[in-house]
Parts: sequence; C-alpha cells; structure tokens
Amino acid sequence: MPPASTACASRFYQRWIDAAPGRAERIDSLSRLSLACPDFGALLEQELSAGIGLPRAMRRLRNLVVCCLIRRDLEGQADLDEVVSAMTGLADFAIRTMLADLMAELVAAHGTPIGAESSLPQEMLVLAMGKQGGGELNVSSDIDLIFVYPEDGETAAGPGQRQLSNHEFFIRLGRRLIGALSEVIEDGFVFRVDMALRPNGNSGPLAASLNMVEEYLIVQGREWERYAWVKARAVTGTPADIAALDAIVRPFVFRRYLDFGVIDAIRNMHAQIRAEVNRQERLHPDRSHNVKLGRGGIREIEFLAQVFQLIRGGRDPALRERSTRQTLRLVAERELMTHDTVERLLDAYSFLRNLEHRLQYLEDAQTHTLPAQDADRLVVAQMMGFPDVATLFARLEEQRAFVAAQFDDMFADKSAPVDEERAELEAIAADPEAIKAIETHLAGLGYDDPAGSARRLAGTWNAPRLQGLPDASRVRLLALVNMALPQVAEMVAEAKAGGNPGSHGATLGRLLDFLEAIARRSAYLSLLTEYPHTLERVIRMMHASGWAATFLTLHPILLDELLDDRGSGIDEPATLSASLDATLLEADGDTERQLDILRETHHAQLFRLLSLDLAGELSVERLADHLSALADVVVAATVRWAWRTIATRHIEEPRFAVIAYGKLGGKELGYVSDLDVIFLFDDEDDMAPSNYAKLGQRFITWMTAHTPAGILFDIDTALRPDGASGMLVSSLQAFERYQHNAAWVWEHQALTRARFCAGDAAIGARFEAIRESVLRRDRSTQAEELKAEVLKMRTRMHEATPNRSALFDLKQDAGGMIDVEFIVQYLVLRYAAMHPQLTANAGNIALLHRSAELGLIDVELARGAADAYRAMRKLQHQLRLQGREARIEPGVVRAYSAQVGRLWQACFG
Repeated sequence: MPPASTACASRFYQRWIDAAPGRAERIDSLSRLSLACPDFGALLEQELSAGIGLPRAMRRLRNLVVCCLIRRDLEGQADLDEVVSAMTGLADFAIRTMLADLMAELVAAHGTPIGAESSLPQEMLVLAMGKQGGGELNVSSDIDLIFVYPEDGETAAGPGQRQLSNHEFFIRLGRRLIGALSEVIEDGFVFRVDMALRPNGNSGPLAASLNMVEEYLIVQGREWERYAWVKARAVTGTPADIAALDAIVRPFVFRRYLDFGVIDAIRNMHAQIRAEVNRQERLHPDRSHNVKLGRGGIREIEFLAQVFQLIRGGRDPALRERSTRQTLRLVAERELMTHDTVERLLDAYSFLRNLEHRLQYLEDAQTHTLPAQDADRLVVAQMMGFPDVATLFARLEEQRAFVAAQFDDMFADKSAPVDEERAELEAIAADPEAIKAIETHLAGLGYDDPAGSARRLAGTWNAPRLQGLPDASRVRLLALVNMALPQVAEMVAEAKAGGNPGSHGATLGRLLDFLEAIARRSAYLSLLTEYPHTLERVIRMMHASGWAATFLTLHPILLDELLDDRGSGIDEPATLSASLDATLLEADGDTERQLDILRETHHAQLFRLLSLDLAGELSVERLADHLSALADVVVAATVRWAWRTIATRHIEEPRFAVIAYGKLGGKELGYVSDLDVIFLFDDEDDMAPSNYAKLGQRFITWMTAHTPAGILFDIDTALRPDGASGMLVSSLQAFERYQHNAAWVWEHQALTRARFCAGDAAIGARFEAIRESVLRRDRSTQAEELKAEVLKMRTRMHEATPNRSALFDLKQDAGGMIDVEFIVQYLVLRYAAMHPQLTANAGNIALLHRSAELGLIDVELARGAADAYRAMRKLQHQLRLQGREARIEPGVVRAYSAQVGRLWQACFG
C-alpha cells in the first residue's frame, strides 16, 4: 500500500510530539529501525534515567512505542506483523517488569508465598488471552488476562511481616498489577486490563490456583470458554508451572474425537453470533461499519480459524497455534480450505486489522467503528491510501462480503454430491393426504395405532434437525425408515405371541428418536444402510427396553458393537483390566482422552451385557455379578491412573484402597446404580494425608465428570466415618477406631455388605479383618437394643421415601426388598459372634438360607423370603429396563410381600 499520509494525521501522535521538546527528534531516530524485536529494556532505562519512577517511565515507553509504530505504519515502513508483534512484545514486557517490581514489594511486606504441598516458592502465572495471547495485539487494545498460582499455602513471614495465605497474596498482587498497568496518571496508562475471561468471570476470584482452574474447567467450563482458552499463553511463571497448566487446559480445549454435542454447540454458537450481529446493526446502524464485530468482520475470520482448531486440534497438535493468521495458513496446508480461499481471508484480515489500527490512531482510543464525522472518515480513508471515503467503503464492502460468505458456508453439510439427482421425498410429509396414506400403509402392516404412528413419523420428518439435512442424508434416512416399519411390526407380533407386552408406537418412537439423534452423522446412517442386520438388532433392542433405547441414543458409537457377534462374549476381568491399562498408557498425559477411554470401555462392556440380558442369556444375579466385576475394573484403573496425575505424589504406588458398600459391596449392581464407596490409606509419610485427599477428590471427578462420552458413575461417599462432616479419606487406624468406638448401628448394618474393591491389597486385607472383628462383636446382651435400632432405622427410611401412589414399591414398601436386606443385616449383627460364617459377603439369598441351616430362622420362612426377594429383583429389573419406576400393581406381588412379612414378624415381633 503506497504511503498516502503521515503520522500527523493522528491527533494523538501530534499531541504527544508537541507536549515536550525533543520528542520529534527521538521519534525521527527511533522510527528508522524496525520495532519487530526492539530492546524494550534499554528503552525503559532511557526513560528511567530522567529520574521518574517505574509507573511513569513505563507509560512514557508505551506512548513512545505507539507513536513510532504510527509513524512507521503510516509511512509504509512497517507491515501488520511488525505492528502487532511490537505491541504484543510491549505488553509482555510491561507485565513481566511491573509484576517483578510489585512481587518484590509484597514479599518484603509479607514474605515469600510457599506451596503447602511442594514447600517451594510460588510465582504467579499471568495468562495473556485474546489477541495478546495470539501475538496479534492492537495498538490501542486492552489486554485480557487471567491470574493463576500453582498451589495454596501461606507466605513465609519473617519478623515484622504479616503472613498471608497464598490466595490472598496473589489476589493482592493481581490487583496491584492491574492498577500499575491501567491506572491513568499524568503520562496516561500502559494497557487497559480486562479480567472477565477468568474462571467464573467477574464473579470469580481474581487469582485461582491450578487445582481451582482444573476443577472449574472439568466441571463448569462452557463451550465458549474453549474458544477463549485456545489463545491462552503464559507470560510469566516457571516452565514446570506452565507445563502443569497446559496439561490441565489442553484436554479441555482440544478434544481427541469429534462428537455430536460439540458439532451442535459450534452450530449454536454460530447462530448466536449471527443473531447478535443482526441485533446490533438494527439497534445501531452505525455499527454496520464495525470492522471487528460487524458482518464479515475480524471476529468472523477468527471464528473461521478457531472452528478448525476445536474440531481437529485434538488430533493435529500443529493446529493448536494461537495466531489467527498462522492457523489459517495451516488450514490451507492441510487442504481443509483451498489455498485461494485462505489467501483471500488473510488479505481481508490484514485489510481489516490495518483499518482497525487507523481508527485507533486518531485518538489512541479502543474503537472498532468508523467515525461518524465525514472529515474523520476522510482522514481514515487517506491513512488507508484511498483518495476518498467512497473508495474505502467499496473496498471494505468487498472484503466483508467475502468473509461473510465463508462464514455462512462453514457449517454447510457437503456430504451430498453436487450433481446428485434430487430424490423423491414425498413418502413422508406434513400434508393430510400423505399422512393418511402412511396411516393406511401402517394399518396394513398390523400397527395397533396406525394414526398415532403416522403422526409421529410426520412429526419426525418435519423436525428442524431433519429438514436441514442434505438430500443424500435424507434419502438414506428415508430408506432406513422404510426398512424399519415392517421389522417393527414383525417384532411386536413376535413378542405378543410369546406373551410379552409391547406396542408398535413405543418401539417406533424410540427408533425415530434414535435416528433423529444420529441424522447429521452420515457415517452412522451409512453403517445402518449398508449393514441391515445392524438395523434389525437396533430395533430388537429398542423394542425390548426403553432404557436400552435411551442408552444407545446417548452413545451411538456403540453401534459398532452390533456390527458382528462380539457382544456374545464377555471379557474376563483380568483380560479387560490389562487391555484397559494398555489403552490408557497410550493416552498418558492426556487426561481428557483417558476419561473418554474409561467411559468408552465401560459403555462397550455394559452394552454387551445388555445385549445378553435382553436375549435372556443372563439371570438377574449373574448380570449383577458381571456389572459389579466391571465396576471393580473401572474403579481400579481410575485409582491407578488418577494417582499418576497427582504432581506431588510421594510414592509410585499409592497405599490407598477403595471400599465398596451398598449394591457394589454386595455385588448386586444394576445398570444405573451409583457407587457407595469410602477411601482408606495406610501411609505414615507427611505428604500422605494431602495427597490421598487429592486422589479421592480426583477419583470422584474422573468418575462423575461429563465428557463427550458421558459419565461413568455417580459417587456417594456418605458412608465414610462421620458422614458428610467427616474426612473424605480416612487412615486405616482412624477407620478402625471409629468402627469400634463411635459408629452407629446403621453403619454396622452397612458394613455387612462392604468389601475391598480396588487399590492396595494389603489395606484390603486389613479392612476385611476390621470388618470381621466388628461384625463378630458379641451383641447377645444388647439384643433388644439392637432390634430397636434396626427398627428405628427402617422407620426412618419409610418416612424419608413415602409411597403415595396406589402401586407397590418393590424396594421401599413394607414386605419389599429392603425388608429382606434389613432382616439379613440384623441376623448377621445378632448372631455372627456365635456363627462367623454369617460374615461372608455372600448375598442376601445365600445368607437367608445359611441362617436357616444354623437354626436361626425357620427353614420354610427363609425359603419363602428368598424366593420373594429373587422374584422382586427380577420384576424391578424388568421395570427399569422399560425406563419405569420399580412400582407394580399390589396384586402381582401380594404373595411375595406376605412371605417377607411373615419372616419380618418372626424376627422383629
């Protein structure tokens, strides 16, 4: 671009030159040199030599650099890269310099902050976000920062110093740094500072520890924050701390595999940006000339680059580049966009950024909008090398139109060939005649409610998600529906012939929900089309179980399990554990991927068990055994690999154990059971309590965090010593003291179904010995007190879960499953001192029979209650497979509840 104006066109530049003698000569000298890599330290020393303090000197340096850039840019000596590199370098230098000065002041007053875990001095990491993070800062931009410190702890205060927590120390340091950079004094400011991108935004603490950042990103991090953290760059901090932060942030931003939720979120974000741009243009017509946020502006180019980063950056580390321009070049290299398109986008980006700078050169103001005054617009046009405003506007509109077109096309589905003949799609439509034709067709297939099913088909076909599909996907989807309709009719007829209830509408509805969920995943549609037996298996599963239908809809990646007969085999726990460890090892250091591996492995194994269950090849008891063994494998792997992420771990293998209670403890786990667990350790090292507490917390996070692959289990630790008010992790000695001296009777009831699940086997053996000792305590002299406590707890459970329906609650109601469990727990606590064989974790049915053999209860009553318990577990399982509550007409189970009631009366009177 030929130079068409000088720096005098900038009113800010002219005021600064005129404000003090000698400035013009200094600018003349300095502007002859490139500012791409200036020696800011030497320039600052020159300012400090005038006898002013660091705050004024830094502001004078900033004004000097900006004026030199204005001069060089407007005279055609500096390109965009020099301008943004110099401003980014200046911001980095100012932050480092001011932070070091302020840190020294605070250390002098309060001592050095020390990490509670590492006992090492702590330094603050200042993260540059946005354009500074990407090395592309504007001349008059504010800077987006986030303050992070490695560990909590306290300052090592000496005599006359006031001790602070690390949290308070770094918050004070952050506040002072913001003031040092942004406070306006006689020489202006250095940089305006925006902290809104920190965890929890303006409502969050000014400085956060690494643990706080990790917890926030895993639990609360939102989709738009992934975009923000793409550009995060540490300006200060030790290499080790920066690496630790990167290990936390990288899996949050860059997902290894694409999933439907991520793609949908990107589409939604695109729509929100478009809506906001349109709203701003309607409310403020002048903002149609906003070169940053306006239609086809800088933000849309940044968005185009970041979309590719978020979609592919997990697999392609090179795409994790922070610079918008460099990312676009990489996109062209990988042929994700054509080279011509990328070159035109880069040209538009340079044009818009140069224009943005000239808008800011006028008054050193953070603006992105063309001025309202005609005279100012002419000045800007001439700064850009154009003779008049009309020529500037014409070029601006040309660039913005191209960017806007690329922005609009980004999410178009290109799976349908351009020359493909448009298919006939009227088989399912919204008009009444078409719906009537579908109804007639379904009636001919034997559907029990053809009108309802026809309306359901029409509703699905006209859903927005399906209407936006390309013709190729709609043709595949239509073919699948046409294949499925007679199969649904056959399966319902087959089930009814076998005495099993079911309706065409329910099965069809589940299938349509599933197809709608995967409709934009052309690979899944192709799989079902090319392998019809897979579609048949999907329909069979969805007819058999509403819960299975929901599970497959949430995790369609499991379709792969239906391709062949792999589901007919169940991996042995040892084999599965070895395979899982090998896969996790490949992702060592990538926590996000490891979380997904655990979930994908668990879901695949669970799906195989579900297939066998629905085929009638597993009893309820056998299924529970397999589900419990699968949970044990996942729990053990989580302990092993979560421990490796504890940076302060003091030993290679943790002396730590997970103890299972409840359904997992009794090996009666169901498909959606949560895990009742406690954590024990046996380690005298000083670091042990904090490290194992951290492991317990991380274990819960790994289990419960929502990732693209879903979650593993909900975790309940309420059975730990002292419940919710107790320590998350207990030492073995403390657990033993508690059980012998302070535990309530109901906690000993729970102990009857507890077992070592995973971790250190030696701790597991010690736990089993403690459990045996507690359960075998002689309670013969307190028999009535024991009975009263058990009855009191059962009453509390009734009151906590009242059944106000006319149906019988298989689990909670009197005569239900919990009554059987309480009877067994009472028998164990009452008689284990005399009969140690009762402490075996053998399950409720086995323990009932064992109690009868020992003469503790009547044989017939034991047999009747055991049969009732087995029957009610089976009914509960069937109801939950249909996605229903475990409640049933009382007449169906009256004989069973009566059997349980007789044994209850015999035990408790």
